[in-house]
Amino acid sequence: MNEHDDPEKSRELPSTELYPFAPVTQGRLDDTLPDLPAMEQLPDSQALPDPGYPEMPAPAAEHAGGAAPPAPAPASPAVPPEPPLPPEPPLPPDRSADRSADGPSARSWPLPPGQSPRPPEAQRQVWSADPYAPPRAPAAAPPLHGPSVPWSQVRAAADHEAAGEELAAPPSLPAPARARPGAATSSAVTPLAEELAQRPTSEALTSDLLLTGKRAAPDGGWRQAVYHLTGGLVRVGESSASARRRDLVSRIRTPVVAGHHRIAVLSLKGGVGKTTATVGLGATLASLRGDRVIAVDGNPDRGTLSEKVQLETTATIRDLLNRRAMVGRYADVRAFTSQALSRLEILASDRDPGVSVAFSADDYRAVASVLERYYSICITDCGTGLLHSAMAAILELADQIVLVSSPSVDGARSASATLDWLDAHGHGDLVRNAVVVVSAVRRKGKSMVDLDRLEQHFAVRCRAVVRVPYDPHLEEGAEVRLEYLDAETADAYLCLAALVADDFAFPP
Repeated sequence: MNEHDDPEKSRELPSTELYPFAPVTQGRLDDTLPDLPAMEQLPDSQALPDPGYPEMPAPAAEHAGGAAPPAPAPASPAVPPEPPLPPEPPLPPDRSADRSADGPSARSWPLPPGQSPRPPEAQRQVWSADPYAPPRAPAAAPPLHGPSVPWSQVRAAADHEAAGEELAAPPSLPAPARARPGAATSSAVTPLAEELAQRPTSEALTSDLLLTGKRAAPDGGWRQAVYHLTGGLVRVGESSASARRRDLVSRIRTPVVAGHHRIAVLSLKGGVGKTTATVGLGATLASLRGDRVIAVDGNPDRGTLSEKVQLETTATIRDLLNRRAMVGRYADVRAFTSQALSRLEILASDRDPGVSVAFSADDYRAVASVLERYYSICITDCGTGLLHSAMAAILELADQIVLVSSPSVDGARSASATLDWLDAHGHGDLVRNAVVVVSAVRRKGKSMVDLDRLEQHFAVRCRAVVRVPYDPHLEEGAEVRLEYLDAETADAYLCLAALVADDFAFPP
């Protein structure tokens, strides 16, 4: 047996061939490895990054037995520990109930009698991963502290400061009492709503308020003479007549809510100025409004509406009915109408005396369906009868009526009989909304008719009554020109147009 085969002997013999630098201790070979430095652990790729601040210990109340939790092991000896955070200052006693007792910054101080150190479960803070979640319920939020100053006192202080005066300091207001969560606060909200309602808005900055030296010059009378004599330095206030006219014009320009409004001018008695009232009303509306106004001759016999304006075409309603399928724009309709200087358009009826009935109820409905697409207001000059074929469609489509009467006994009776017939045939709404025109077609003579009683009779049954005085220009029976009317007659038609336009703001 070779000595190399014995393992015991092989360990006693130093082998300089295999381990030339190995030390020999008591005849044995020391095969222990030398001390090497500790290897740095590689970071875990699945672990979260270090936030950079020490982990806060959980309170002792959360551990069994009340023992303090074990101290966390240091992350690495190579990272120096961070200095401890300064102690958080204690909160005031009145807000101690709003903080959770199990939070990281809880403090122990004497609590009021009967108050638990931990709030009920419904009021405890619940941690949420949502960074936009509120820290507490809205009902658990503490009330605001500090007195509130009313807006009126702030405005008063600013006014006195601008005037160079000293304003006495307002008395200190007591702090508002703390309300329970969910308690009604209507008493505190009501004064704030009243303060907001009294604050000035942009509507208060009108041109009359800011441009005091840019008022318009007087429109006439001695006020205008004083204005021109002083070179515009003296401006007298607006007269009552000017203010009244401005109000009437504003009412006349009321927009048509329904888009199209139909007015029927009628009377059972002829020769009372019905056609003249139609042209006067239509010319006043067309001259003061920006939309289109048309007057239609609805007389079944030979109507005279076309004689009140200068004709531009010989076309009639019958021509429009025959070619209504070719109408696709306003210019197509304009080829069948004549326009006056006041921008009022006239659609004449058939002037052939051999034609007894110009158009029927179906024909009027067809014409009305065409005109409502291109005009805002349509005024129909009806005939003297109420039983002809077109009258049924006129009353069916009319939004309001204008009843014309003369200041005579027979004229008043005919007008009142017209109202009776309308009431009896289911047109009571038109009667209550009607406007009666008492038109004087003759010069003032020794008439014994009491116009006040006549006006009172119609005022009880209808919405309004307007008196149109005698005018020599209207007595001519020719073309009606507003600039040729007397001042009283023009003012009467202005009032009539304003009363009719009051109904434009309501749906049919």
